[in-house]
Amino acid sequence: MNHEDTKTQRDRGAAGKKAAKKVFYFFLFLVSLCLRGFPARAETRADKTYEQLKLLVDILGYVQDDYVDDSDARKLVYGAARGLVGTLDPFSQFLDPELNRELKSETEGQFGGVGLRLALKDGWLTVMTPMPGTPAYRLGILPGDRVAEIDGAPTKELELEEALKRMRGAPGTAVRVKLLRGSGPGGAAEGAVRDLEITRELIKIDSVVWRRLESGAGYVRVLEFSSKTVEDLADALKQLAASGISGLVLDLRDDPGGLLSAAVETASLFLGEGKLVVYTQGRRPESRQDFNAGLKAPYESLPLVVLINGGSASASEIVAGALQDHKRAAVVGQRSYGKGSVQSLIPLPDGSGLRLTVARYYTPSGRSIHRDGKNKDWGIRPDAAVEVAAEVEAKLYAQWETVYAKDKAPRSAVKPEDMVRDEQLDRAVELLKVRAAPALPASAKAGAGA
Repeated sequence: MNHEDTKTQRDRGAAGKKAAKKVFYFFLFLVSLCLRGFPARAETRADKTYEQLKLLVDILGYVQDDYVDDSDARKLVYGAARGLVGTLDPFSQFLDPELNRELKSETEGQFGGVGLRLALKDGWLTVMTPMPGTPAYRLGILPGDRVAEIDGAPTKELELEEALKRMRGAPGTAVRVKLLRGSGPGGAAEGAVRDLEITRELIKIDSVVWRRLESGAGYVRVLEFSSKTVEDLADALKQLAASGISGLVLDLRDDPGGLLSAAVETASLFLGEGKLVVYTQGRRPESRQDFNAGLKAPYESLPLVVLINGGSASASEIVAGALQDHKRAAVVGQRSYGKGSVQSLIPLPDGSGLRLTVARYYTPSGRSIHRDGKNKDWGIRPDAAVEVAAEVEAKLYAQWETVYAKDKAPRSAVKPEDMVRDEQLDRAVELLKVRAAPALPASAKAGAGA
């Protein structure tokens, strides 16, 4: 071994030790988070955990010193963090800085982009619909247009997540796209190629869609519970109430959940008198936390039916469970998903984040929503069960998708002749008519029996 080989090995050893110290301190930080709140036992737990962590530090040192290729210490640290948290449960997660930013954007209900909803179709990155009022909508991009290039790079066979990442960016920055319209050779008809430069803006994600049903009832579907949901929902209810609705169908089907605060505020629109909406319980008995509605609810007396299915999770289950327990609404559809665990998002010094399960949700009556091997009564069971075949459910989900095109009325993504009947919604409307019917006075009831 010559002098250069010895020096290189020595340098690598130093780099390995430096990286090992980084991962050691990073894990000490994670451990300190896990041990918070256990003062009597923390010292013993910490001693044992620090001793076990030495194994990880030794492994990192060997990798940095002896692995056949150069390794990135940052990637090693992140990989170890993902592995550590991945042993806990399906909902705890280590988020690298990029994923952490994306999650924050989703929960805030907005992001920087051009306003296109995209999907992969026949290998092409295809526009499902432009979002109304966005840069893409104003430029006349249409459903069915294919995005052939993003900033000069071809998108054929590109993963959807990567394509979305390239389209998004800081508001005010520009992205160049090549669009194909038509079905000629190479995927485009003659003269149907458009090269556009689109300036990104802050795109707000609609979390609520609504309409007035033919029965005279209002219909509101909550897509997810973000920071904008309660504002959007309150606005929809205000406009529906002004039209003189007889009742409301609150559709939470396939709503994956979101912010706990948004769920509590949503339930509070219909529950008053400071009623309990949900409570959380962590590992320690004293960790219980109650979340209550306000003293007054603007729609406390509005007849209400809630729709749920197997895709209704977390915040959706909190709302449905609270309204059901207080007998404020009839719940229709299928048993919900059973995601009743509470995650806390902990920011880490380098911009990454730790999403950690810290408690479980319980409905006002004490029911645990969470599905696990111990809890046989997980989720929310509907008052009126209406089972739907998986293929019908998929078609319903497709026809809920609204397509927008400039200067044209919004329409369903599915043609009218291909639509299927929404039996769950029909059943909800039937129940709503019963709940909205005025009660007979006592004298009338007595006379009816004569």
